[in-house]
Amino acid sequence: MWQPTCRGECAQARTWLPTLTNPEHMTDERRYQEEEVKEILDRAANGAEVGRPAVSDEGGLTLSELQDVGREVGMEPGRIAEAAFAIDTRREVLPRGTYLGVPTSVGRIVDLPRELTDREWEVLVGELRETFGARGTVVSHGRIREWTNGNLHAFLEPTATGHRLRLKTHKGNAMPLLTIGAAGLALGLSLLTLFVFEDLGRASLVLPVLMAVTGGGTLGANLIRLPRWARTRERQMEYIAGRIGALIGERPQREEPET
Repeated sequence: MWQPTCRGECAQARTWLPTLTNPEHMTDERRYQEEEVKEILDRAANGAEVGRPAVSDEGGLTLSELQDVGREVGMEPGRIAEAAFAIDTRREVLPRGTYLGVPTSVGRIVDLPRELTDREWEVLVGELRETFGARGTVVSHGRIREWTNGNLHAFLEPTATGHRLRLKTHKGNAMPLLTIGAAGLALGLSLLTLFVFEDLGRASLVLPVLMAVTGGGTLGANLIRLPRWARTRERQMEYIAGRIGALIGERPQREEPET
């Protein structure tokens, strides 16, 4: 896989951008604005730091124009198409489900321009298995396809306007552990306060102290663990959203004029 050196290739890419922003490149395609262009090049460059591109045309750049930029410095058009697809679908992140203020479920929906072929679905299943580190189970119900691993689900399903990939997961033990931790901490502190006021002696404080410490430890561990888990799953889902764009294929390229 090509590894970019941003201060070389990416800097060259920025110098090509102004040459593409002229009327002869105007089309009805989706046009990416300055911040989006920067982010697409950043993503396509495997996360290397990319400076702000000099996009002079307020109309922005189309995907084919961005691919022309990347092609000049060795970026694969598929990488740029994948990054652009991720930009187009990133706003479909579903709201997190929460309990006691911490995330317990995450998900996202990726709208697709068409239905995946059998081969594309098989490749996507391979990507899901590799990304989430789980074999999972593949099930089909009519035109609905599903990959499941425990509480983690990926649905490929028709919609009123096309097709979509729906990813969702929830932490099954999150609510019980948070409830037990909070209850143990509250009960332990309550008993500790009561026993101190009743002056029942030091020996009587052992049980409430143990309850408070155990409950507080369980609660604290999950307050730290669950946000980290949610961020990891969201990054994995974002990666899958980008990969499915590459699976569907690049948009048609502009034909070079004959000379």
